[in-house]
Amino acid sequence: MGFLWTVAEVLVALILIIISFLLTAIVAEAYRRRHNNSHVDAHAIFEDPNSLKQVPCPHINDPAEKYISLVIPAFNEEYRLPGALDETINYLKHRAAKDKSFTYEVVIVDDGSADATKQVAFDFVKKYTVDNVRVILLGRNHGKGEAIRKGMLHSRGELLLMLDADGATKVTDLEKLENQIHAVARKEFLLGESAASDSSFRISDIPLAAFGSRAHLEEKALATRKWYRNFLMKGFHLVVLLTAGSGIRDTQCGFKMFTRAAARKLFTNIRLKRWCFDVELIFLCKWFGIPMIEISVNWSEIPGSKVNLLSIPNMLWELALMSVGYRTRIWKISS
Repeated sequence: MGFLWTVAEVLVALILIIISFLLTAIVAEAYRRRHNNSHVDAHAIFEDPNSLKQVPCPHINDPAEKYISLVIPAFNEEYRLPGALDETINYLKHRAAKDKSFTYEVVIVDDGSADATKQVAFDFVKKYTVDNVRVILLGRNHGKGEAIRKGMLHSRGELLLMLDADGATKVTDLEKLENQIHAVARKEFLLGESAASDSSFRISDIPLAAFGSRAHLEEKALATRKWYRNFLMKGFHLVVLLTAGSGIRDTQCGFKMFTRAAARKLFTNIRLKRWCFDVELIFLCKWFGIPMIEISVNWSEIPGSKVNLLSIPNMLWELALMSVGYRTRIWKISS
């Protein structure tokens, strides 16, 4: 009995140490954000490489100026970015040529790249003008979540789409998310079929989120992946389920669309900077009661992925940090 009590006491002590460590990390992060967050909260300035003039960019709290914004985080993407941008901009130009009301911008967020990503991005600004393509430089690497947050906070669209720089998901699939957002807006808010022609109706004012999903490809992926990768991914999905709850099968797909009203609530509150910010987005959507739609998208494996087995411990750490932060109310949510 004495031995059992000793084991129990050791386990309790370990749990208390872990919780104390998490709380210390959360408090340290809050302090860092308060005293060293100028790169995030400073108003974004875009430089026009043609005129060398600085162009101030509106904040997410400002009214929309474009129909859609595409936010692309990029870290050392000098080789994959050009092809993805060519495909993306060609699609957007084609839609704009057919529909004069379709206005767009592409916001590339360079997350402290050490290669020629910055130059590649600015070459596209020169080619398509700073009104259509803009670049945000974070200076040093902060993580994909932080890059997307920064891009979302300084985008001008009624709809805001985040997508990866590798082009793994076809940009044409944004129409699937876009159409579902409009359909749910009409259904959920009883706007009727005439809503689209109602001049007072703006999709930007209705909080909705649409998540691209690869869940329909899971069976094939299970068959081709190594057993230990499947084991780790299943374990990660279980932790995500316990942390953020059910509702979205594929939390990690990098193809997500938000209305401006939803983005305003989500990206002014999100804290995680790297891989698990997607899970935090789902948690915050549930907190604010923002309807979430999961939609199957076409996806293909592109060489050069930055996610590997060593990312799993960091993901689990972020999920633990998020869970303790919100449950203890140390992480405040601003409405």
